[in-house]
Amino acid sequence: MACMTKHLTILTGGSRGMGLAMGQQLLQKGHHLLSISRKTSSELAASAREASQLLQWEQDLAQSATAAQRLATWIDTLNSGDWASITLINNAGMIPQIAPLSQLPAADMINALRVGLEAPMAMTAAFLAATESWSMPRKVLNISSGLGRRAMASQASYCTAKAGMDQFSSCVALEEAAKPHGAKIVSLAPGVIDTDMQVHLRSAASDDFPDVQRFSQLHSAGQLSSAQDAAARVLAWLERPDFGTQVVADVRNP
Repeated sequence: MACMTKHLTILTGGSRGMGLAMGQQLLQKGHHLLSISRKTSSELAASAREASQLLQWEQDLAQSATAAQRLATWIDTLNSGDWASITLINNAGMIPQIAPLSQLPAADMINALRVGLEAPMAMTAAFLAATESWSMPRKVLNISSGLGRRAMASQASYCTAKAGMDQFSSCVALEEAAKPHGAKIVSLAPGVIDTDMQVHLRSAASDDFPDVQRFSQLHSAGQLSSAQDAAARVLAWLERPDFGTQVVADVRNP
């Protein structure tokens, strides 16, 4: 029965920022973790209690079909009876060049949508199909953003990716609710976090990004959450007994 206490989490974007903090906290709690990022993280590896607790893949999520197939093939090698739960956290995302859409190189826009929306959809599809027959709790947590619910100039790609994440989560939740052992899915905005992404936003030229002053003020006023605090709040939401009841959610509105 000891094996049935093992929890498995698959995390994208776990090499830095809030993703790294989530991965470290999951490992500290004893979860087994597959981290999928463009680069492996020595910081994440140092948090593992033993080597078998952590697997890191170097994977470009812009190649979403390849990443999804790799995930499905790996899950097929697992014995479902070894796990008490399995969870996918789609955390990876990117902000392309900060500029009006008319000035944004098409390749940058396409890459942002591939990583921020196409990859989460493909990974979710692969995860759900590969675990369809698993009867233990299955969860998908998509890390969304308030910008998916609020338009902002010079952020068309990012806002669109996050809005699409909210909507596809709502669609998948309806599909899974009709199944005997359907997965629970949530698209969660984690609040405003002091990460490299925030540095990128508040460093933009005001001509390119009209809201730059707002982000600078959030930083100077100390209103940004640390990556560690944000990760703790997100993981606490994941553990809620009513996880999935509210599909599109925000940690600031419990």
